[in-house]
Amino acid sequence: MTVHLVGAGPGDPGLLTVRGAELLERADVVVHDRLTAAALLDRTPQHCEVIDVGKDPSGSSVPQDEINALLVERGLSGATVVRLKGGDPFVFARGAEEAAALEAAGVDYEVVPGITSAFAAPADAGIPVTMRYSSTHVTVVTGHEDPTKGRTDVNWEAIAAAGGTIVVLMGVGRWPAISERLIAGGLAPDTPAAAVQWGTTPRQRTVRATLATLADHELAPPSTIVVGSVAAQRLDWFERRPLFGRRVVVTRAKAQAGGLADLLRAAGAEVTTIPTIEVVDPPDGGAALATAAESVSRYDWVVLTSPNAAARFVRAVGDARRLAGVSLAVVGPGTDAAMGELGLAADLVPQRHVAESLLEEFPHPPPGGRVLLPRAEVARDVLPDGLRRAGWEVDIVTAYRTRPVVPSDEQLRGVESADAVMFASSSAVRNWVAATDGRVPPVVAAIGPVTAGTCRDLGLEVAVEPAESTLRAFVDSLSEHFSGDSA
Repeated sequence: MTVHLVGAGPGDPGLLTVRGAELLERADVVVHDRLTAAALLDRTPQHCEVIDVGKDPSGSSVPQDEINALLVERGLSGATVVRLKGGDPFVFARGAEEAAALEAAGVDYEVVPGITSAFAAPADAGIPVTMRYSSTHVTVVTGHEDPTKGRTDVNWEAIAAAGGTIVVLMGVGRWPAISERLIAGGLAPDTPAAAVQWGTTPRQRTVRATLATLADHELAPPSTIVVGSVAAQRLDWFERRPLFGRRVVVTRAKAQAGGLADLLRAAGAEVTTIPTIEVVDPPDGGAALATAAESVSRYDWVVLTSPNAAARFVRAVGDARRLAGVSLAVVGPGTDAAMGELGLAADLVPQRHVAESLLEEFPHPPPGGRVLLPRAEVARDVLPDGLRRAGWEVDIVTAYRTRPVVPSDEQLRGVESADAVMFASSSAVRNWVAATDGRVPPVVAAIGPVTAGTCRDLGLEVAVEPAESTLRAFVDSLSEHFSGDSA
């Protein structure tokens, strides 16, 4: 029985440590803060119990004593418990109190450090907290002390006298008084100052001013305030990314959404994952696929049209030596990449990533030539019909099926503020339209011509369609659209 106090980092889910990710992926219980990125919770197993104990400065919150008791209770149950805390558990995060409670109860615990917003938020705002020739030391201080202790332990005048860079966490509510004391301590009123709200996330907003004037601006939590000469720096790479500030809805199945979401976040987007489909076993539980895999040597070619089909087929084959003498064809680069990850190389990838192009490039059959086509339960018949017309014997086997996932009311409310929705399959489009009555954000993006055609058939106007049906090209095309560079 172990409770893991894990630093969730400053907000960007990509800044979670490797150790933190490993623990989330095998957690039985996750107890998380208000500021925890939703993408981190997507890492949890399906059986995981997720408990929100976030403290909201403008509303109700769970008392710390109750959080401590909850961690002890779940820890004693023998479950793998992750206490997911914003930033670092031991940097103004009350992790020490939780560790002490676990220690007193005899519950084993582990502390997994996280990246603190004290350094990460300024970095993403283009503010280095140290510079070799001007700022050689940093003071990190809280602007929100424990109100129950009846005194203040922060000597703001002494901090001002120390010079260097001052980083204030949780200080928005008391900032006017803090700035007055820093000036009284000797800092010049025109000392550069900046407040970084929602640092490291697509909602990041940076206010730059001076020590005397920062309070004149509209500030709101969660903000990291930086005071010192470094606050005048504008190395703001983060906010120049092509999709910064854009909210994008990804409709892929949960297990497959990660790759697209990661590319979007790297381009600066805020990603909302609303799966409209899930991939499940075929009605026979995979029996027909297993039978075909056992006798795969009877075929000249195996044709795979999706990463899901590739993964399930290779898993059914098991021993790759069974494929000796069998050629492999895939329709697009996504399936080709999936095959590469499985240790196999395709013999044929058509120049255009559609079934029609594969038919144009497919070889003529030898006498008795046979093709195995593992695919989704519902799929276009262009490929098998075309192969048969060319003289091939084609066996179709159902490798998987997709079924609709109905978005929650809360998820659908999030669509209203989104800038774009991205569809990577026709089934995702159909299920989306059925669940939302065709409501979409201003920009509809489709990964390829087949998906785009389904969008148009259902009354959706497609604004973005990449020339190449890859996730990278998909994101690049969306970036170009919003930058105004699209044709």
